[in-house]
Amino acid sequence: MIAIIIGTKAELIKCMPLMMELEKRKQNYWFIHTGQHPLGKACKEFAIKDPDFILSKEPKKTTKFWSKINKNSLLWSLLMVFKIRKLINKLKPKYVIYHGDTMSTSCAAVASSKILNLRKRWKNVHLEAGLRSGSLLEPFPEEISRQISDRFSDILLAVSNLTEKNLKKERRRVIFGKVKKIGNTIVDSTQITYNKAKKEKKYKKPKLPYVLINIHRHENLNKKRLKAIIEILGAVKIKAIWPLHDNTAYYLNKYNLMKKMKNIEITPLIDYSNFIFLLANSKYLITDGGSIQEESLIFKKPCILLRKRTERQEGLKTGINFLTKLNINYSKKIINEIESNKIKIQKFKNPYGKLGVSKKIVKLLK
Repeated sequence: MIAIIIGTKAELIKCMPLMMELEKRKQNYWFIHTGQHPLGKACKEFAIKDPDFILSKEPKKTTKFWSKINKNSLLWSLLMVFKIRKLINKLKPKYVIYHGDTMSTSCAAVASSKILNLRKRWKNVHLEAGLRSGSLLEPFPEEISRQISDRFSDILLAVSNLTEKNLKKERRRVIFGKVKKIGNTIVDSTQITYNKAKKEKKYKKPKLPYVLINIHRHENLNKKRLKAIIEILGAVKIKAIWPLHDNTAYYLNKYNLMKKMKNIEITPLIDYSNFIFLLANSKYLITDGGSIQEESLIFKKPCILLRKRTERQEGLKTGINFLTKLNINYSKKIINEIESNKIKIQKFKNPYGKLGVSKKIVKLLK
């Protein structure tokens, strides 16, 4: 049996095709939910089973901690480590699988590691291993979490040539697990989701060209950075759609910046199928997120990154991902060039692989 530990919606999105592949092969698995995000609606959306175990009460809003590191989140993480450890010692799986770079990920890695389980018989597996931004504070706390997860895992599934190289370089010092380049499950997730959205015909794209906006990173939610972001967004001339996260809305209101956003259609957060449908049909993207950079490469959409650093550095070499470092003039320049059709999309090979990553993972584990 396999135990899959998930805490956030993003982790569920990227583990979803793996779970589907296991079910297709009639391979039983345990779905363990840490409770970091509410996942009930997403499970129904993806038609996967509800969690077999929920280790803490789900939040009513989109996330439990808004990515903040404080006493509550540290206490939750400590308790979660021992809850996970107790459960997997009871279940005795063959593999413990966790994804990405959240607090749930690092808790799962530590809880299932040799340090806390000297006589363990399972292998713990980190999906999406090896991403590095080069700064522990950008993005925070994800950069710390992914490094912890890599250091405590037996099997590290790298998503690209660069991430494999990162891990093999660190292997001389801190990485002790087996490294295997496998690709990123996002290529499967997006294809499954987009095909489903087109088949159901539930969503309609706007008639005019539009930009899809996604801003939620904790390090950007201070007055100085948010003011810069709003000024950058003021350069958008075409229709703009912004599904707004709870934490972003809170700080925009706190700093009286919401009223300064003109010509932007603010919506509540939408389900992943709707988001991917809008992304696939957009002219370009503006974001500070992580996975959306990968999705931009899959659908070949120019993507403006309102961040100081990125751990998805492969995308910068494709000519359609632009790391602005929050430079206002540069950001406005790129927006203008995209909207004026001055940036041409060249052919490139997706660094995160082709369809079938989930099948490759199951084959590897068998």
